[in-house]
Amino acid sequence: MIDYLSYSVERAVKTVAQTAVAVITASQVVGILEVSWLDVLSVSALSGVVSLLTSIANYKSAADGK
Repeated sequence: MIDYLSYSVERAVKTVAQTAVAVITASQVVGILEVSWLDVLSVSALSGVVSLLTSIANYKSAADGK
């Protein structure tokens, strides 16, 4: 269980980082000061929550299949 939790958190953190990079890149800003950091944080946090919820759903379905 601890290993699964550790993996899920690591996966969520990676997802948040990847989403932040994608949002910053997609916004096509010229400088670091022009980035809408609130938007980056909001979208990235949502992706992390979705990642964790997906991990929980997969854990429960895997546990039911045993």
